Amino acid sequence: MSRAMFEYTKTVLKKVSFDATLFCKEVQKALQRLLPYEIEELKVYIESLVQQNPDLNQCLIYLEE
Repeated sequence: MSRAMFEYTKTVLKKVSFDATLFCKEVQKALQRLLPYEIEELKVYIESLVQQNPDLNQCLIYLEE
């Protein structure tokens, strides 16, 4: 089931990537729900989204914790 949560999280992040505020909130939720190794995968995914949409750059601070 955990893998399903990871895939769901990626889908949600992609859909809210138009709004940096929503994106940051979803990143925070994901960090609470996912397993440590999934968080590492999520960081890579988020970095690719940030390259496509630089406005999301402000959310990277949550990944450094």
